[in-house]
Amino acid sequence: MPKKMVVIFGALNILWMVFAASQAFKIEISPESKIVAQIGASISLTCSTTGCESPSFSWRTQIDSPLNGKVKNEETMSTLIMDPVSFGNEHSYLCTATCGTSKAEKGIQVHVYSFPKDPEIHLSGPLEVGKPITVKCLVPDVYPFDRLEIEMWKGDRHLKNEEFLEPMETKSLETKSLEVTFTPTNEDTGKELACQAKLHIDEIDGEPRERETTKKLQVYISPKNTVISVNPSTRLQESGSVTMTCTSEGLPAPQIFWSKKLDNGSLQLLSENATLTLIAMRMEDSGIYVCEGVNLVGKNVKEVELIVQEKLFTVEISPGPQIAAQIGDSVVLTCGVTGCESPSFSWRTQTDSSLSGKVRSNGTTSTLTLSPVSFENEHSYLCTVTCGHKKKEKGIKVDVYSFSRDPEIEMSSLLVDGNLINISCKVPNVYPSDRLEIELLKGESIMKKKTFLVDGHKKSLETKSLEMTFIPTTEDTGKVLVCRAKLHIDEMEFELKQRQSTQTLHVNVAPKDINLTAFPSESVKEGDTVTIFCTCGNVPQTWIILKKKAEAGDTVLKSTNGAYTIHKAQLEDAGVYECESKNEIGFQLTSITLDVKVPPRNMTISIHPSRNVKEGDNITITCKTFSHPPAVITLKRVGVANDITMCSKNGTFTLYRVTQNDTGVYVISASNEAGDDSGRIEISVIRRENNKDYFSPELLVLYCASSLMIPAIGMIIYFARKANMKGSYSLVEAQKSKV
Repeated sequence: MPKKMVVIFGALNILWMVFAASQAFKIEISPESKIVAQIGASISLTCSTTGCESPSFSWRTQIDSPLNGKVKNEETMSTLIMDPVSFGNEHSYLCTATCGTSKAEKGIQVHVYSFPKDPEIHLSGPLEVGKPITVKCLVPDVYPFDRLEIEMWKGDRHLKNEEFLEPMETKSLETKSLEVTFTPTNEDTGKELACQAKLHIDEIDGEPRERETTKKLQVYISPKNTVISVNPSTRLQESGSVTMTCTSEGLPAPQIFWSKKLDNGSLQLLSENATLTLIAMRMEDSGIYVCEGVNLVGKNVKEVELIVQEKLFTVEISPGPQIAAQIGDSVVLTCGVTGCESPSFSWRTQTDSSLSGKVRSNGTTSTLTLSPVSFENEHSYLCTVTCGHKKKEKGIKVDVYSFSRDPEIEMSSLLVDGNLINISCKVPNVYPSDRLEIELLKGESIMKKKTFLVDGHKKSLETKSLEMTFIPTTEDTGKVLVCRAKLHIDEMEFELKQRQSTQTLHVNVAPKDINLTAFPSESVKEGDTVTIFCTCGNVPQTWIILKKKAEAGDTVLKSTNGAYTIHKAQLEDAGVYECESKNEIGFQLTSITLDVKVPPRNMTISIHPSRNVKEGDNITITCKTFSHPPAVITLKRVGVANDITMCSKNGTFTLYRVTQNDTGVYVISASNEAGDDSGRIEISVIRRENNKDYFSPELLVLYCASSLMIPAIGMIIYFARKANMKGSYSLVEAQKSKV
C-alpha cells in the first residue's frame, strides 16, 4: 500500500474514534431551558448523562453566586433541590459533567414569582342605599408586582382596573390594592362584587396566573316611617291597661326598642318587643314613651305621650249580696277596694250584734271569716271602707242552713220474693226543716213524697224521715231505689240544694232448678277426664258446694263456678257426688253416682298340681286379675279348630281326667267394658303305664244314663248352673256349650 494512503487511512481512523466518543457521552438537563418557581415552593433541577458509567458532576450559577440548594448525586444523575424557593434562587444554573477526559455542560434559567393568595375584598362599612361606599381589593405578597393587573366588577358591570408598571427597586413581596367608590341602590342586593388579579408572566406554565374573589352584596335601608298605635287610648284611668304597638320600615327589618323618657332626658329601656303592654297603670306612669326602630345602618324614633287620670275608688263584696252558709262549714266574706291604695276597713252587723267572726285586712282587701258557721251568724253584715275623706259601705246577708249528709236508706229485713218489707229514708241534721221535701222512687217512678210543716221557726237541727211498705217481686231485682231530699232555699245559688242516696234492689229467692251432670258421662274409663257440673236456676247470690260422699265423711271439692274436673280418673274417684245450692233463704240438694271402669291388669296364672301331669289327673288353673267391673275370664286351647272356650267369673278352671289330647298351649283372656288382658300357659299330659283303673267319660255317661238317667239329668243341670256361677268346668261338661 502506498505511504500516502496509509496516512490518510490513519487520519480517518482517528476522526472516527473522536466522532464515536463524542456520540457516546451526552448530558441532558430537566427542565430543558427555564423554569418559573413559586416562592416558598420546592423545585428540583436534574442533570443526567448517557455514554458514561461513572461521570462526575458539579453545579454553579453563571455569576458564581451561592447555589441556595442541596445537590444529590446518584450514578449517572445529579439533582439540585431548592426547598424552599427564595429570591436567592433566581439565577442561571450550569451543570457540568466530566467523564474521563470528556466534559459536557448544560444550563437552565430559574425565575421566581409570588402569587399565593386570592384577592381580599374590604368594604368601608355596610352598604346603605344612597350612601357612597369605598371598596378596596387587596392582593397580598406579589412578586414581581410590575406584572400585576387588578380589575373590579359589580355583576356584569366593569368598575375599574389598574396595572402596576412602576419599576421595582428591590426584590420583595408587596401587597397591592385597587379602590373603587360607588353609591349602592336597591337593585345591587344579590349582585356579586368580583375582584380579579392577573400576573402576566408568560413563563408560568400550568401555574395559576389569575385569581378571583367574589362577594355577594347586601344593601341595607335605614329605618324610616316608624308608626305607633295605642289601644285603647293615650288617656287612661288609674289601674287601667294599655297596649302600644310600634312598626318601622327598613332593610333588614328594624328591631324595636321601647323606652320611657325620664325627667332628666335619659331613656329607661322597657322592652325589645314590637308590642308593649302596661297593666295596673298609676298616675306616675304618665309620660312620654319612645319607640326606636334600629338596624345595622341607622335608627328612627317615634314618641307618644300617655296620660293616666285619677280613678274614684269602688267597693265590692263577695260572694255577693246574699249567701247561704252551711252550719259547721267555714265561710269567708271578702270586701275589696279598687281605686284606693291605702283604704281602712270596719265590719258590723246591721243589728249591732256580735260579729262572731275573725277580721283580717291586707292592702285593699279585708275578710271576715265565720268558722264554724252557727245559728249566731244568721245576720246582715256591713263592710265600711274609708279612703282619705271618702267613705263607702257594702252589705251582705248571711242565711244559715244544715243539709250536710246524704239521705240514709234502711230496710227492715232482706228483700224476699213475696214478703212484705218496711223501707225508711232518713235525712239527718236538717235546718230549716220546713223547707225540706223527701221523695222515694223506684227507678223513675215516685213511690211516695213528703213535705214538713212549719215548726214555729225553731232554730235546731232535726232528723226527718219518710217511711213506707211494699212487697218485692223478682222483677224488682236490678231496679234502683232512690231517696231524694230537696231543701228549698232560693238564696242557695251556688250551694247543693238536692241530695240523694241510691240502692240497687236485690230480691232474694230460695235455690231451685238445681241440676248436677257429668261430662262426657257418669260412666268413664280409667284415665279419662270427666267434669262434674252443678247449675242452679236463675237465682242470684246462690252458693254452690260440691261434695263427694263417703262413709268416713264428706269431702268438699274445690269447684269453679260449680264445675269440678277430674283429670285421669282413677277407681277411687268413683262414688256419689252431691251438689248443694244455698243462699240466705234456703238450700237444695241433688246427687249423681260416678262409675270409673278399670280394664284388667296385673294378671297372675297358677296351675295345680303342675304343668306336667299324667293321664286321668285333674288340673286346676287359677287366673287372678284386677278390674272394675269384674272381668269375664276365658280359657281356650291354641291351634285346635272348633275347640271349646270356657268362661269363668272367679277365674278358676278345672280340667277333669285329662288325656294326651289335652296337651297344648292355652290362652287365658280377661276382659270387661274398659279393656282386656291375656296370658299363655303350656300343659303336657304323659301316658300312664297301667290303664286298668281308667274309666272313659263315655263309659261313665253310658253308665249314668242306663242306671241313673233321671238323677244324672238333674245333676247335669245343677253342675251347669254352678259352672256359670263359679267358672268350674269339666272337659265332658264343656262340650255342651261352645262359644
